[in-house]
Amino acid sequence: MEKTSLKRIGLNIILVSFLVLMSLYFSVGNGTKYMKVFLNIERDIPIYSVETNEKKVALTFDAAWGEEYTDEILKILEKNNVKATFFLVGNWVERYPEKVKKIHEKGHEIGNHSTSHPHFTELNNEKIKEEIFITSEKIKAINNKGTTLFRPPFGDYNSEVVKAVKETGHYCILWDVDSLDWKNPGEDVILSRVIEKTDNGSIVLFHNNAEETPKVLDRIIKELKKKNFTFVKMSDLIYKDNYYIDNLGRQKRIK
Repeated sequence: MEKTSLKRIGLNIILVSFLVLMSLYFSVGNGTKYMKVFLNIERDIPIYSVETNEKKVALTFDAAWGEEYTDEILKILEKNNVKATFFLVGNWVERYPEKVKKIHEKGHEIGNHSTSHPHFTELNNEKIKEEIFITSEKIKAINNKGTTLFRPPFGDYNSEVVKAVKETGHYCILWDVDSLDWKNPGEDVILSRVIEKTDNGSIVLFHNNAEETPKVLDRIIKELKKKNFTFVKMSDLIYKDNYYIDNLGRQKRIK
């Protein structure tokens, strides 16, 4: 067989393979998922944001250390009729049970942020689950609900961490908008970061013990409302079934 014919056959095989891949991508709503499986690069990652046509976002607050600004944050949220999600560390729950109770009574959602705030990529499967279960039980003793949402400390994860989190019955949640409030960069910096980066389905990260957060939170809420955003709890933002998470951490419906 001539070299030209062999070359033509090779090109045809490549073309057919490409068309098959494109057919999968465009004919199936979760083409990205199937592409990753085909290329053997499937991996477990947390939810960073949610794909939605609705202008809704979730404000989240991590609580691991102090509590001095918690009441002020709750007052601002209540004044603006906004419900948020608080990810609590077990040791914080143990230290400030009245704050946990108040967060719950104000109608906010409580998520799990581990027991001792370690780097989860340094833990084995058993220890990861222990960190989650202990905190869930501590929270359940206060709100009678336990937790179904988990945020890894430091945003530190790998596929093994995400798999272990799923095995505990929790959704693994990160964020796509980081206020960087823990750095105290200035109120205007926090404001501009959040306003510029927030989009439909965004998850915004704050901390309950960041000094500048209560000073700028009211302005952030008002500016986002001007853009017609509404605020929902995490469990009202994410999809519970028939979804996949793309390689950017965006949770999407399977169509």
